[in-house]
Amino acid sequence: MSLIERVWKKGKDFLGVDYPIIAGGMTWISNYELVKAVSDNKAFGVLASGNMPPDLFEEEVDRCVKGIDRPFGVNLITIAPNFEQLREILKSKQVPVVIFAGSFPRKHHVEDMARAGKRTMAFASTKSIADQMIRFGVDALILEGSEAGGHIGYVSLTILLQQVLFRVEDVPIFVAGGIATGGMVAHLLLMGAAGCQLGTRFVLSKECTAHENFKQAFIKARARQAVSTPQYDSKLPVVPVRALKNKGMIEFGKLQLKILREIEEGKISRDEAQYQVENYWVGSLKEAVINGDIDYGSLMAGQSVGLVNEIKPIKEIIDEIVSDAETELEKVKARLCI
Repeated sequence: MSLIERVWKKGKDFLGVDYPIIAGGMTWISNYELVKAVSDNKAFGVLASGNMPPDLFEEEVDRCVKGIDRPFGVNLITIAPNFEQLREILKSKQVPVVIFAGSFPRKHHVEDMARAGKRTMAFASTKSIADQMIRFGVDALILEGSEAGGHIGYVSLTILLQQVLFRVEDVPIFVAGGIATGGMVAHLLLMGAAGCQLGTRFVLSKECTAHENFKQAFIKARARQAVSTPQYDSKLPVVPVRALKNKGMIEFGKLQLKILREIEEGKISRDEAQYQVENYWVGSLKEAVINGDIDYGSLMAGQSVGLVNEIKPIKEIIDEIVSDAETELEKVKARLCI
């Protein structure tokens, strides 16, 4: 057994694929076409539910079930307005892995999926959340650092590795956030990761159907331009979102201040306020990804955007990651004289 086969065996066995490389579910981006391309090239594709209308979601899931031969996953955004409807639909589908994203599932959400015969994964952005998800019964964790794109936590992957990966052995732990190269994948596997999730890297693939303007914005961006959104007041809890700074992000700040004034004046409830916040991101992300509005649309991207500058076929991307990981492992072996 090769060195790479030894270090990623746990992830391979859990996901049921040759390469435990997860193409993270990105709203409006991770559609059937992208999931199939990733899965066809022996990695693990994830369909992003976002806040799809239920009928469209069911149609897209059915396409994946019928058109993809290898295991794949579907993510559910727990803070999306349609979450409960989409969750009920997914329970009856032949989807092997369900990933709870956006925020964190309740215990009965995890148990429902287990009863439906599905394995579950959940994100963990702190040690306490990782412990809670394990208590709830998830089958695996995705340890995501704040370097990631989209909805994020506040703690970097470097800290989470020490707090969680080095200490938890109950479930397989996949890691995410700022990963774009096979060399980094190799070292994370050596640290004990079951596999790695990449998102931003797969946006710059030929099979990704995102608008060309969206892709070009990624190519031109530097790591420091992928910034997280602030929360102005605890009265309006905002799950941070990392995206490329543009006019749309400035507008989101103005929206928060407007909503806070309306809360104080009693014009809207906190639930309605939260809905408006999430609805903003769903709408502005679609404007960027589908319509190509890179000024006011949301350009959700991880800091690894500074490491990618070329559009390639999925096969080349995955082959490069695997080859570079194998090369890096051999370098480590030589350094250790083993």
